[in-house]
Amino acid sequence: MFGCGNPRTIRDENTVEFWTMQLQPTFNPYFNDLIAEFEEEHPEQEVRWIDIPWAAMEARIVTSVSAQTAPDLVNLNPRFAALLAGRNAWLNLDEHISEEVRSQYLDAIWDASRFDGISFGIPWYLTTRITIYNQDIFQEAGIDAPPQTFEELAQVAQQVREETGKYAFFVTFAPNDSGEVLESLVQMGVQLLNDDGSAAFNSPEGVAAFNYWRDLYQEGWLPREVLTQGHQRAIELYQGGELALVTTGPQFFKTIANNAPDIAAVSQPAPQISGETGKIAVAVMNLLIPRDTANPEGAIAFALFLTNPENQLAFSQVANTLPSTRETLDHDYFQDGGENATPMDEARVISAQQLRRAEVLVPPRSNVNELQAILYDNLQATLLGEKTVEEALADAEEEWNAIARP
Repeated sequence: MFGCGNPRTIRDENTVEFWTMQLQPTFNPYFNDLIAEFEEEHPEQEVRWIDIPWAAMEARIVTSVSAQTAPDLVNLNPRFAALLAGRNAWLNLDEHISEEVRSQYLDAIWDASRFDGISFGIPWYLTTRITIYNQDIFQEAGIDAPPQTFEELAQVAQQVREETGKYAFFVTFAPNDSGEVLESLVQMGVQLLNDDGSAAFNSPEGVAAFNYWRDLYQEGWLPREVLTQGHQRAIELYQGGELALVTTGPQFFKTIANNAPDIAAVSQPAPQISGETGKIAVAVMNLLIPRDTANPEGAIAFALFLTNPENQLAFSQVANTLPSTRETLDHDYFQDGGENATPMDEARVISAQQLRRAEVLVPPRSNVNELQAILYDNLQATLLGEKTVEEALADAEEEWNAIARP
């Protein structure tokens, strides 16, 4: 059963109310078949699927948890889920799921849904950023290969700007948008937080990372609007032929083909850009079970069914995402794009290859959005010359510690 309707107000021990984020109507056939199969195998259970718009999910789940009308199973990302984990909102899965079952999932991905050492989420589908680059702009700039490190990226940024008048890439410093810059600090070797949650980023590595972004901006190798516009602007500029590369997911090839077929024709995939650490960032979508659910057994059973290797493979094939289970990742679908591989097929293989060493780079904390905002605000001040790098990091450290250790 599915719908976009209202949540229930009466709890039912034989119903699994399942919330997802903006998956209807695209994936209705997949979920209709999946739910029918689960209900056939578990005739005592009924699944009620409710799809929530992205923009509404956070408010809906917070309200429902507070009112004790939450669904039995909900699809969130670890960053937002950690906010409610800090309020003890989720079922402790270590008490309900065996180590044997947990071992089916990639270790680093399972650990992304831990808070204070307790597992609060079951990993579902994943995405890792790749680089998609415009071969024509690279050729015009005299660049033979896409950058693989931040050091190479800076060189490409200068060369593209000087040779073509265009920009190599766009990365946002808007505090409430993408966390890509925050992740880049970790990839450059910055430890964000100490074990006690206090700031660790005011370090030689932090100085070097802030200097890196300051220099790119002040040299004019980044668009001025990176301070105010979000990641969507990068997508628009790339589709308009104004950027040499964009960092995004493999599924973006389909978007380019629909919106800018001429750009799609000259676009190719490459691995995610990283720093000296070689760390690869991954985005995780997981499944959470509210602690006060009336149907924990049914919710766990459906969550494990939804994320078993067979069903993860099926979802990956229809959604062009990556799986969180080892067995699925070993499937031929993720090893070889095939004889007539398209750029999207090649991107899928690249994503899968880098997934084995990928991890969630930003620790799941209930106030991690405030950490990003503090760092971005102070980083912006260095880009604009309002603060030195040292002043910005010291100010950010003081601001964060006032929150982390009030």
